[in-house]
Amino acid sequence: MTTPEPAPDDLGFRAHPWHGVSMGKDAPRLVTTYIEIVPTDTVKYEMDKLTGILRMDRPQQYSNVCPSLYGFIPRTLCAERVGALCSERTGRPGIQGDGDPMDVCVLTEKEISHGDVLVQAIPIGGLRMIDGKEADDKIIAVLSGDAVFGSFKEIAECPGELVDRLRHYFLTYKQGPDRAAHTVEITHVYGRNEAHDVIGRSAQDYQAHLADGTIGPVR
Repeated sequence: MTTPEPAPDDLGFRAHPWHGVSMGKDAPRLVTTYIEIVPTDTVKYEMDKLTGILRMDRPQQYSNVCPSLYGFIPRTLCAERVGALCSERTGRPGIQGDGDPMDVCVLTEKEISHGDVLVQAIPIGGLRMIDGKEADDKIIAVLSGDAVFGSFKEIAECPGELVDRLRHYFLTYKQGPDRAAHTVEITHVYGRNEAHDVIGRSAQDYQAHLADGTIGPVR
């Protein structure tokens, strides 16, 4: 008697962090977030879009370290809807999303030792970042239940110095000692309501491009 092949659901495969995990029924107020990088990392980790495995993208070339947990919101995509909002807010036509899931920085007092984990995060605002002609927003969130940051509802409640550290990191982390010109810019720091709008648009972009199971970046 032969043993039947197991059904796909019984194989025990791990869910793909981008496509196989829900952002949660309470999104965008509370979102499941996949963490790639923690502040102690001296190399840049990034999810491999095809396999969903966290891989080392490159060693950090310079002294900058990310001042928060950093990752993305599952089942989101920065495409035309995210780009259109950026164009509207900045008055710059022709901006497109960068083709990646929506990035998020998660503030917490706790020391998380490594990435490749899911956390529950509460969006409180965001950074409108433009890289060339591409929208590359960074949602700012707080870890749900965090003793120091968990009660924050708006980015205005964050210490200004912390927001400045986040802005400085993203403006300079690719900048070497002989490369003075900024390659990116941050045009706005926006609040919770706009962060919810950005997340909603990125979810719509995902549905439009990747909900059929296609895996990979959209350009």
